[in-house]
Amino acid sequence: MDAPVCQGCIALRQLVEQLQSRLAQVEAELASARKNSRNSSKPPSSDIVKKPKKPAPAGDERKRGGQPGHERHERPPLPDDQVDYRELRLSRCPDCHGPVVPSRQPAKVIQQIELPLPAAMVSLVGVRSQPCWCSKCRQVHYAPIDSADRRAGLVGPRLSSLIAYLKGACHCSYTTIKRFLRDVFQIKLSRGQLAKVVHKVSVSLKGTYEDLAQRLPSEQRLNVDETGHKDNGQALWTWCFRSALYTLFKIAPSRGSDVLIDTLGQEFNGILGCDYFSAYRKYMKDCGVLVQFCLAHLLRDVRFLVEHPNSRNRAYGQRVLERLRNLFGVIHRRDDYAPQTFASHLQNAGDELAAEVGWHVPRTREARNLAERFEKHGDSYLRFITTPDLEPTNNLAEQAIRFVVIDRKVTQGSRGTKGQRWLERIWTVLATCAQTGKGVFQFLHHAIHAHFNQQPAPTLLPNTT
Repeated sequence: MDAPVCQGCIALRQLVEQLQSRLAQVEAELASARKNSRNSSKPPSSDIVKKPKKPAPAGDERKRGGQPGHERHERPPLPDDQVDYRELRLSRCPDCHGPVVPSRQPAKVIQQIELPLPAAMVSLVGVRSQPCWCSKCRQVHYAPIDSADRRAGLVGPRLSSLIAYLKGACHCSYTTIKRFLRDVFQIKLSRGQLAKVVHKVSVSLKGTYEDLAQRLPSEQRLNVDETGHKDNGQALWTWCFRSALYTLFKIAPSRGSDVLIDTLGQEFNGILGCDYFSAYRKYMKDCGVLVQFCLAHLLRDVRFLVEHPNSRNRAYGQRVLERLRNLFGVIHRRDDYAPQTFASHLQNAGDELAAEVGWHVPRTREARNLAERFEKHGDSYLRFITTPDLEPTNNLAEQAIRFVVIDRKVTQGSRGTKGQRWLERIWTVLATCAQTGKGVFQFLHHAIHAHFNQQPAPTLLPNTT
């Protein structure tokens, strides 16, 4: 009688183990399906169903616009010497029709910013080299044409800069630029001619781009991020390298650590701010590079545990999340502490986070992955605590690369090597000008003017002298 019972227990035990394994698999699939931009590295555009906005607190029924007590902001008037006024004067009183004399009261002024007439918006200039006959040489000679005019061709420097600005900064297609020039400036240029102009501007930015690329390996702080896109069906990756004074973009066919070695070298002596992607870990391991892994990405991974179907993962994630919130709370209250007090609070919060991650780790794959990751690379997550002026997140690079994603979606990217080089250079100009406060159009004009006159390319870096 005992044998059948034992066999039944064994069968039940096996069934329970199968069901537990199946349950764990279903929970993992459910957790993966629930991933969104809050609890993973997925972009916000991948959130098919977005959470509804929280309702406004009761009693907070403010009207739109400026609120009572807010300081009024008005646009300052333009200087009078820059405005061409039309003076209006009365010859008689509008009420009694009697004579009037000038008053000492200030005039009522309306200032308008207006475009000139279409015929005056562009200047059509040309150069004529008149022939002359030499009876001694018995040849026709022409006066030499300036080499800058020859290189410019049909489109001059300012119009070339405008076309490049529309193409790069405004995400315009060649067809849109063609229509804009035709309707607003009454200029007819073909799409092929516009492509040639953009290529000339791209060539003019080559020296500026290479100057920044040579500076990258000597930077002490760099934030790096990457995003994928297609070029005529070929998978490419746009890498973003952001320093304190400039941002450089590089398009490569690889997402691996070879791009980092090619760009920064094997002897990079700075600190790399990045996410936990494998290419950065391999570069750190192979070349001994110091890394600051992004705490914001770690926060998303912890939120994934908090929202996991498994109760043990949820409890573990909630404990770690509280320590992370304490750490970010200290960072956000930095101005409230004295320097030594802030450093002490920051160190304590980091130690508490490290202890919590490794304490009572559930025997689940997701929790162990997080604990093992922090055990192996915890120093690289908390390096900002002992390194002054080091950002704990990779937000700077992510913000810079956001423009690239938008431009790629609007313009559908590039087609060929020339287009890739153009995108690298114009994205670098746009991002760096935003950092330094330079005007993009003015810089493009300086670059194309220098190129036409065979002068050195201008620098994007601010003048520190």
